[in-house]
Amino acid sequence: MSSSAEERVVDPSKIDVSVVLPAYNEERTIEGTVRTTIETLADFLPENAFEVIVAEDGCDDRTPEIADRLAASDSRVRHFHSDERLGRGGALERAFESALGDTLVYFDTDLATDMSHLEELVERVRSGEYDVATGSRWMPGNEADRPPKRSVPSRAYNGLVRLVLRSDLRDHQCGFKAISREAFDLLKHDVEDDHWFWDTELLVRAQRDGFRVAEFPVTWEPKGDTKVDLIRDVFGMGSQIVRAWWQLSVKPRITPTVTAVAGLLLTLVALALMTVYLDPRAVLDEMSRANPALVLLAALVYLVSWPLRGIRYRDILTEMGFYEKVGFLTGAIFISQTGNLVFPARAGDAVRAYVVKARRGIPYPSGFASLAAERVFDLLSLAGLAGIVLVGITATGGTADLIAGITGSGSVGNVSRRAGRIAAFVAAGVGVAAIVAVVGIVASARTDRSFIRPLIRRLSSDSYAEYVAKIMERFVVDLQRAAGTREAFTRIGVSSLLIWALDVVTAIVILLALGVRLDPTVLVAVSFFAVSVGNLAKVLPLSPGGIGLYEAAFTVLVVALTPISPELAIGAAVLDHAVKNVVTVIGGVGSMGALNVSLTEAVEESKDVRERPEPTQD
Repeated sequence: MSSSAEERVVDPSKIDVSVVLPAYNEERTIEGTVRTTIETLADFLPENAFEVIVAEDGCDDRTPEIADRLAASDSRVRHFHSDERLGRGGALERAFESALGDTLVYFDTDLATDMSHLEELVERVRSGEYDVATGSRWMPGNEADRPPKRSVPSRAYNGLVRLVLRSDLRDHQCGFKAISREAFDLLKHDVEDDHWFWDTELLVRAQRDGFRVAEFPVTWEPKGDTKVDLIRDVFGMGSQIVRAWWQLSVKPRITPTVTAVAGLLLTLVALALMTVYLDPRAVLDEMSRANPALVLLAALVYLVSWPLRGIRYRDILTEMGFYEKVGFLTGAIFISQTGNLVFPARAGDAVRAYVVKARRGIPYPSGFASLAAERVFDLLSLAGLAGIVLVGITATGGTADLIAGITGSGSVGNVSRRAGRIAAFVAAGVGVAAIVAVVGIVASARTDRSFIRPLIRRLSSDSYAEYVAKIMERFVVDLQRAAGTREAFTRIGVSSLLIWALDVVTAIVILLALGVRLDPTVLVAVSFFAVSVGNLAKVLPLSPGGIGLYEAAFTVLVVALTPISPELAIGAAVLDHAVKNVVTVIGGVGSMGALNVSLTEAVEESKDVRERPEPTQD
């Protein structure tokens, strides 16, 4: 990046107003715009009281050359060049940070807004009366005459911002704004977008933070074709509205206490609703008949999966260049999964990154990367086991029974099979989507080309889309590093299959402990689908450990696919989850003692990292 003719400003201390012109491929208009801007400013400001900055944003036409020439010929003009696209908001923010004035102004280089309003815009902030000022094309009695292809999306967008983000303004995207240096310095770190949503977010945050914002009507006439892609950018800015709403209205209210209470209430509501269809005493009676020896066997089967988790985690970290013992890593996983049971929103996932960082010095980025790799292999394992189960069902002639269970009519007990079919089809849809996503990620990981960013850019080019693209690409890099060789991929994949297979076997043993007698093929298939859908439901961070969610999903699938009564199905779901959670908690408490880790301290220490994780190291 370069700044031209900056040294020719005679007395920077006298500059009071800085006007920034965001420019991307403006070779036809930039010279006329700069000259008009200087002439208009000179009509109401002293000659050396202002500067004009061309914030050229990675242009590939003659704009940089023209801007350099203008800066060389007039000391009031500066040119900021960027070799790569910063985005409209990014270019503005960079220019404002380097500007010399206390009143910061920008407007679109096509001069769609009549320049007769410039003095009013500047003086509303320069006088100290307002902190922010913006022109408006939609104030009553002064609506701009715009073609429908521009006016309809603009009105819809501004209406959404007013409704969702509780803004009092009517036009957030008019490219004609001013802000005081003090207000900008306080707001710039909070504004996350760096493209078209930047000024909307600036206005919304300014109102939320109590700054004085003035909106006044301007005469506006569209010039040329808009650079806003009405599909790509409107979609992208819609996602930004949701993001800003979450950050401003929802996230501040989600304290650990609120989340814990909400999760508890959701669980209680689910249990209360369940009593409408089920007799709790009947459920308890079914559970009381469980064979204690088989329940203990189920716990032992599940316990065997934990060293396998430690072995898998060791293999992943080894591929990333970190060499640790299985015992320590198994303990770290025990602690993190215990954290997920105790705290909502899957806070335990970040706890593991904290444990390996605090006890073995593994950087946070690597800790999160290893978690990401595990998630990929979990999805691959579910997909692989699903294939194995379906092949087994077909080979043993059980396909007809399975289809009959899903498509049959009527009800079992008081639970409609229609609800089961919906759950089964939703699970199938989620499974197909997961398989497609994993195949795409694996395909990207096996090549040097990036398939993710071009696909996302077709939908949106704003900063949020770029953020999503970076997350996905980081996911791919993590997978490459964790399974960069065929041997590593096979080794980690086999251990993942064994982990999930033992999870399913645990459920099978629990069903047997409750006296369930089904054809072995059907028993295996039902257990696999119930466990898989139950664990998919636990992904939703609605209750600690997914308690309630797992049981509901497990029960619906069992009732939908078998003649098992709802009371017995919910009893099996509760007992299966309870056995697994008891093993997890016992292992977690023991590991915390052995590794001298406080769970509450780990959650607090990892909180900031969890909210804004560091980028993965290359």
